[in-house]
Amino acid sequence: MNTPSPSASDTEAPPDNPLTSKEGWRHFVDHEPVPPRPLTAGERAALSPRELVREDERRREYHADLPMVHTPVIRKVTTTSRLLMQLNRYQTSARRGVILSGASGTGKTTALTQLGRAHDLAVRKRHPHDRNRLPVLYVTVPPAATPKMLAMEFARFFGLTFPSRANVTDIVDAVCATAAHVRVDLVLVDEIHNLTLATRSGAEASDQLKYFAERLPATFAYAGIDVESKGLFRGTRGGQIAGRFVVIPAASFSHATTEDQDAWRALVGTLESTLRLHHHTPGMLAGLSEYLFHRTGGMIGSLSQVVRGAAVLAIEDGSERITEDLLEAVPVDYAAEQSEKRTAPARPARKRRRVA
Repeated sequence: MNTPSPSASDTEAPPDNPLTSKEGWRHFVDHEPVPPRPLTAGERAALSPRELVREDERRREYHADLPMVHTPVIRKVTTTSRLLMQLNRYQTSARRGVILSGASGTGKTTALTQLGRAHDLAVRKRHPHDRNRLPVLYVTVPPAATPKMLAMEFARFFGLTFPSRANVTDIVDAVCATAAHVRVDLVLVDEIHNLTLATRSGAEASDQLKYFAERLPATFAYAGIDVESKGLFRGTRGGQIAGRFVVIPAASFSHATTEDQDAWRALVGTLESTLRLHHHTPGMLAGLSEYLFHRTGGMIGSLSQVVRGAAVLAIEDGSERITEDLLEAVPVDYAAEQSEKRTAPARPARKRRRVA
């Protein structure tokens, strides 16, 4: 009889350990969705009702957390950042970095965290016995950030605590000492669009981030929404940032040319290959690639949500295959809905299946 694999709920991180903490980051790096072994009809028939329920629950959890599909943006960010890390290795100042910029839903955070995960795993492979090494630091910029707020985000990642009266210099010194001790060499800063150089506090927070970049022997990678239009490159401060960072655009997929269509279909096909549904015929989902493009606006985040949701519904209703009707039943974000209204070819009106 098949031995069930551990469910996602058995291994999930505690809710108080977000990705912006070292414990949450380590869990993220360690976590790798394991595809459940497909059972034959005979093996499923041999399961008790309780075992069958548990097996289907494990498959629902797997499909809700499908393995990451590497997009062109992820590959570009990873290859560019790896090169810059090598070039920065012996630089004592003015190290080069990466800024990932684009609209919401284009996979910026995914690309940033996948860069960090790939680097973390590579360092572990080179230093398998050094459990104290923590090569990646991941933070997000809080809204209306001040220098102290930003410094506290760095400190919070390491679990450092300070009394409310602590000054920013003490916090920065402790962060830099800890980062040096665990050998951080890649710093990921998300939500960089929350820094606005038009305000005094935003300009000072930007200076604080630049100071961290000077103090830490690490490569910095930023991600934010339409960074170029947010004023981050304006003025003297902006000129320094523009002179040290490579900007990588993150955009939704296009469907304009045959090459674009082939790239999108290949992405859908790769996602389809991760499915573990009993009656799903390979190629069925790729055959719906044009529909999926219009339904999601070419946004990787929306595509992932629609496919994962349809897979879960296929298990719940026993059909065990993804059809256009099931894909229609999965809700999408407002931006994807508006894109579908603008670009989708006219189809006969039909009632969408309601999701319980």
